[in-house]
Amino acid sequence: MPADSESTDPGLPTLPHTYRPLGPRIVAVVLVVGLGVVCAMAWIGFDEATKAAFDVFQKITMAFFALMILACVHALTRSRVSATKEKLIVVNGYRRRELAWAQVVAVRLPPGAPWARLDLADGSEISAMGIQGSDGNRAAAAVRDLRRLVAELG
Repeated sequence: MPADSESTDPGLPTLPHTYRPLGPRIVAVVLVVGLGVVCAMAWIGFDEATKAAFDVFQKITMAFFALMILACVHALTRSRVSATKEKLIVVNGYRRRELAWAQVVAVRLPPGAPWARLDLADGSEISAMGIQGSDGNRAAAAVRDLRRLVAELG
Protein backbone atom coordinates (compact mmCIF):
# COMPACT_ATOMS: atom_id res chain seq x y z
CA MET A 1 0.00 0.00 0.00
CA PRO A 2 1.44 3.42 -0.91
CA ALA A 3 2.61 5.55 2.00
CA ASP A 4 0.49 8.58 0.98
CA SER A 5 -2.75 6.59 1.32
CA GLU A 6 -2.11 5.68 4.93
CA SER A 7 -3.38 7.97 7.66
CA THR A 8 -1.26 8.86 10.67
CA ASP A 9 -4.21 8.49 13.08
CA PRO A 10 -5.36 4.87 13.46
CA GLY A 11 -8.91 6.15 14.08
CA LEU A 12 -9.12 7.73 10.63
CA PRO A 13 -10.24 5.65 7.64
CA THR A 14 -7.79 5.06 4.82
CA LEU A 15 -8.40 7.63 2.10
CA PRO A 16 -9.95 7.63 -0.40
CA HIS A 17 -12.99 6.05 1.25
CA THR A 18 -16.57 5.84 -0.03
CA TYR A 19 -19.69 5.45 2.11
CA ARG A 20 -22.74 3.93 0.43
CA PRO A 21 -26.12 3.06 1.95
CA LEU A 22 -26.77 -0.67 2.33
CA GLY A 23 -30.48 -0.83 3.18
CA PRO A 24 -31.77 1.23 0.22
CA ARG A 25 -29.61 -0.77 -2.20
CA ILE A 26 -31.08 -4.05 -0.94
CA VAL A 27 -34.61 -2.64 -1.12
CA ALA A 28 -33.97 -1.38 -4.66
CA VAL A 29 -32.86 -4.80 -5.91
CA VAL A 30 -35.81 -6.54 -4.27
CA LEU A 31 -38.23 -3.91 -5.64
CA VAL A 32 -36.97 -4.07 -9.21
CA VAL A 33 -36.78 -7.87 -9.33
CA GLY A 34 -40.17 -8.28 -7.62
CA LEU A 35 -41.88 -5.75 -9.87
CA GLY A 36 -40.34 -7.36 -12.96
CA VAL A 37 -41.52 -10.84 -11.90
CA VAL A 38 -45.05 -9.61 -11.14
CA CYS A 39 -45.33 -7.81 -14.49
CA ALA A 40 -43.91 -10.76 -16.43
CA MET A 41 -46.24 -13.23 -14.70
CA ALA A 42 -49.24 -10.96 -15.32
CA TRP A 43 -48.37 -10.70 -19.03
CA ILE A 44 -47.88 -14.48 -19.30
CA GLY A 45 -51.21 -15.01 -17.52
CA PHE A 46 -53.17 -12.90 -20.02
CA ASP A 47 -55.06 -14.74 -22.72
CA GLU A 48 -54.34 -13.89 -26.36
CA ALA A 49 -57.39 -11.62 -26.67
CA THR A 50 -56.22 -9.48 -23.75
CA LYS A 51 -52.66 -9.30 -25.11
CA ALA A 52 -54.02 -8.27 -28.53
CA ALA A 53 -56.07 -5.49 -26.91
CA PHE A 54 -52.88 -3.60 -25.97
CA ASP A 55 -51.96 -1.17 -28.75
CA VAL A 56 -48.46 0.20 -29.43
CA PHE A 57 -49.11 3.43 -27.52
CA GLN A 58 -50.09 1.49 -24.37
CA LYS A 59 -47.01 -0.70 -24.61
CA ILE A 60 -44.79 2.38 -25.03
CA THR A 61 -46.48 4.00 -22.01
CA MET A 62 -45.80 0.93 -19.86
CA ALA A 63 -42.17 0.86 -21.03
CA PHE A 64 -41.88 4.59 -20.19
CA PHE A 65 -43.18 4.00 -16.64
CA ALA A 66 -40.77 1.09 -16.21
CA LEU A 67 -37.86 3.31 -17.29
CA MET A 68 -38.97 6.06 -14.87
CA ILE A 69 -39.07 3.55 -12.00
CA LEU A 70 -35.59 2.32 -12.94
CA ALA A 71 -34.29 5.91 -13.14
CA CYS A 72 -35.62 6.69 -9.65
CA VAL A 73 -34.21 3.48 -8.18
CA HIS A 74 -30.87 4.15 -9.87
CA ALA A 75 -30.78 7.68 -8.43
CA LEU A 76 -31.33 6.34 -4.91
CA THR A 77 -28.77 3.57 -5.21
CA ARG A 78 -26.02 5.77 -6.64
CA SER A 79 -26.03 8.09 -3.62
CA ARG A 80 -22.67 8.11 -1.84
CA VAL A 81 -20.21 10.15 0.16
CA SER A 82 -16.57 9.90 -0.92
CA ALA A 83 -13.75 11.27 1.20
CA THR A 84 -10.35 12.02 -0.30
CA LYS A 85 -7.44 13.96 1.19
CA GLU A 86 -8.38 17.03 -0.84
CA LYS A 87 -12.19 17.08 -0.73
CA LEU A 88 -15.49 15.49 0.18
CA ILE A 89 -17.68 14.40 -2.72
CA VAL A 90 -21.41 14.09 -2.00
CA VAL A 91 -23.62 12.43 -4.61
CA ASN A 92 -27.36 12.64 -3.93
CA GLY A 93 -29.35 11.09 -6.74
CA TYR A 94 -28.11 12.71 -9.92
CA ARG A 95 -26.56 15.73 -8.19
CA ARG A 96 -22.86 15.78 -7.33
CA ARG A 97 -21.23 18.31 -5.01
CA GLU A 98 -17.53 18.60 -4.30
CA LEU A 99 -16.67 20.29 -1.02
CA ALA A 100 -13.28 21.35 0.28
CA TRP A 101 -12.73 20.06 3.80
CA ALA A 102 -12.65 23.65 5.08
CA GLN A 103 -16.24 24.12 3.86
CA VAL A 104 -17.57 21.35 6.11
CA VAL A 105 -18.16 22.52 9.68
CA ALA A 106 -20.06 19.56 11.15
CA VAL A 107 -21.60 16.20 10.33
CA ARG A 108 -24.92 15.34 11.99
CA LEU A 109 -27.24 12.33 12.08
CA PRO A 110 -29.97 13.11 14.62
CA PRO A 111 -32.02 10.18 15.95
CA GLY A 112 -34.79 9.33 13.48
CA ALA A 113 -33.24 11.34 10.64
CA PRO A 114 -33.37 9.65 7.24
CA TRP A 115 -29.78 10.56 6.35
CA ALA A 116 -26.79 12.54 7.53
CA ARG A 117 -26.57 16.31 7.17
CA LEU A 118 -23.45 18.37 6.54
CA ASP A 119 -23.28 21.87 8.06
CA LEU A 120 -21.26 24.15 5.78
CA ALA A 121 -19.15 27.21 6.60
CA ASP A 122 -21.51 29.53 4.70
CA GLY A 123 -24.37 28.65 7.10
CA SER A 124 -26.15 26.28 4.73
CA GLU A 125 -26.50 22.54 5.05
CA ILE A 126 -26.76 19.71 2.58
CA SER A 127 -28.02 16.16 2.81
CA ALA A 128 -25.59 13.28 2.59
CA MET A 129 -27.90 10.52 1.35
CA GLY A 130 -24.98 8.12 1.11
CA ILE A 131 -25.19 7.72 4.90
CA GLN A 132 -28.70 6.48 5.65
CA GLY A 133 -30.03 6.49 9.20
CA SER A 134 -31.77 3.19 8.49
CA ASP A 135 -28.36 1.52 8.31
CA GLY A 136 -28.07 1.87 12.11
CA ASN A 137 -24.58 1.18 13.50
CA ARG A 138 -23.07 1.31 10.03
CA ALA A 139 -24.37 4.88 9.59
CA ALA A 140 -23.22 5.89 13.08
CA ALA A 141 -19.71 4.61 12.31
CA ALA A 142 -19.66 6.53 9.02
CA VAL A 143 -20.69 9.74 10.80
CA ARG A 144 -17.96 9.23 13.42
CA ASP A 145 -15.41 8.69 10.63
CA LEU A 146 -16.50 11.85 8.83
CA ARG A 147 -16.41 13.88 12.04
CA ARG A 148 -12.82 12.77 12.67
CA LEU A 149 -11.91 13.60 9.05
CA VAL A 150 -13.51 17.06 9.32
CA ALA A 151 -11.55 17.69 12.53
CA GLU A 152 -8.29 16.45 11.00
CA LEU A 153 -8.55 17.87 7.45
CA GLY A 154 -10.98 20.77 7.85
